[in-house]
Amino acid sequence: MLQHIPFEKILFLDIETVPQFGNWDEVEETHQMLWDKKTKSQRKDEFTAAEFYRERGGIMAEFGKIICISVGILEKNEKLMLKSFYGDDEKVLLQEFGEIFNRPKLRDVILCAHNGKEFDFPWIARRFLINGMQPPKPFQLYGKKPWEIPHLDTLELWKFGDYKSFVSLELLAHVFGIPTPKDDIDGSMVASIYYIEKDLFRIVQYCEKDVLTLANVFRRMRQEDVLQKSE
Repeated sequence: MLQHIPFEKILFLDIETVPQFGNWDEVEETHQMLWDKKTKSQRKDEFTAAEFYRERGGIMAEFGKIICISVGILEKNEKLMLKSFYGDDEKVLLQEFGEIFNRPKLRDVILCAHNGKEFDFPWIARRFLINGMQPPKPFQLYGKKPWEIPHLDTLELWKFGDYKSFVSLELLAHVFGIPTPKDDIDGSMVASIYYIEKDLFRIVQYCEKDVLTLANVFRRMRQEDVLQKSE
């Protein structure tokens, strides 16, 4: 049962990703060719490779980059402590994020994200490798049995075995009576806000809202009161 999981051991997280380049013309020729080949069946005849890159380049770890990782963990005052790692230099961002797992409190941490098993967790691990670094221990899955993997996914928990179903974090927040994290922007706007508006801080605020919402959705799944963030 979810109630048996030590809540103070859970690190809630969310990432924001964008295409590696703001303009298709900046993408190296081989990279363009591989993107075209990778996405041809998805695009069909509706979009050119360039158009699809602007729309979906931030979805695949091989063609995108992480610009923000926000995390939250329970404090002794029963509030959620939030911290974000963000910036234009992805390698520095990942190095700083990876260092938190050296702290004694986080050595046996359980990761939790919404759709984390399909997106956030593998994205982080892949981008560590692409940047020439080993992923932190909680992201290393090789040789582990399913019950040894320290990952929770609120999307998976909500499915109850119904694997054809998808539900957004926004919808779960609504059904549980939690304020929406999408009161300013949503994920489809992140790339334009980053590359055109150049407002990274706005993206960081959005990412932190998602983490607080994620933690409170999990609390509601355990029939517990919602948390406030630490100021």
